[in-house]
Amino acid sequence: MQYLAPLTLNDAVDALCTAAGKARVMAGGTDLIVRAAVTGLPPVLLDLKQVPELMALQQHADGSFTVGAAVCGADIYMHPQLRRAWPGVTEAMDLIGSAQIQNRASLGGNLCNASPAADSVPALIAARARCRVIGPFGEREIPVEDVIVSPGKTCLRADEIVVSFLLPARPANSADAYLRMTPRTEMDIAVAGAAASLVLDEQGLVEHCHVALGAVSPVPLLATSAVKVLSGTRLEDEIMSRFRRQISAACRPIDDKRGTAEYRTDIAAVLAARAVQIAYDRANQQRTDR
Repeated sequence: MQYLAPLTLNDAVDALCTAAGKARVMAGGTDLIVRAAVTGLPPVLLDLKQVPELMALQQHADGSFTVGAAVCGADIYMHPQLRRAWPGVTEAMDLIGSAQIQNRASLGGNLCNASPAADSVPALIAARARCRVIGPFGEREIPVEDVIVSPGKTCLRADEIVVSFLLPARPANSADAYLRMTPRTEMDIAVAGAAASLVLDEQGLVEHCHVALGAVSPVPLLATSAVKVLSGTRLEDEIMSRFRRQISAACRPIDDKRGTAEYRTDIAAVLAARAVQIAYDRANQQRTDR
């Protein structure tokens, strides 16, 4: 195996092109190394931790954030401004693995591993995050929900790299949240996960809401129909009952040893409702504190 650690984006793209599809990109390695134990090491391993753009985490003047694709989970969770603006995204990343894993695992790796059960991906989708991708033909931006096309596969070409994620500026009276269910309390993957991000108007009514689900379909799922019932409400009981039914109807889970399809469908609705309520309470607290 040839190990490469490029120092610039151009060098990284050139190395991918030279490898002609035989390279594996490593933004942290916590999934890649586990897979290598089964499939064997790739002919070329491209470590991106030395590329400055992939290791940067920056808040911009307009309140938006750029998070490098290789920034580790520990740095994401310990960034006070990011945690204040996007608690759901930082909480989702913080759920991945142990303390040792947190010092390696990255948003880019979690996304490009393309697991239906990835924790950070539903949170990024609910946040309406976009990723910056670069290749030999230039750059493009892709909504996070469009990246994973099937389990283990993304829309990226073999010569493309995810450079960073853009989290938009937070409007007033807005917040997010992420919850998951696992068989064990620590270091396990989600049986179901749910992320919610919403904005309230000045009266405390839901103005906009996005909910994304993990581990209940072949790819992380944006629940566009379900959130329509929340618009203009304060999450009254009858509204939330309708919302849970809509979430269950959107699920397309599998049966496996970790959970039946029926159980995943039921728990996804519960998690989604709780995540929406947490996001609502956080946003409402902002509104009342103003």
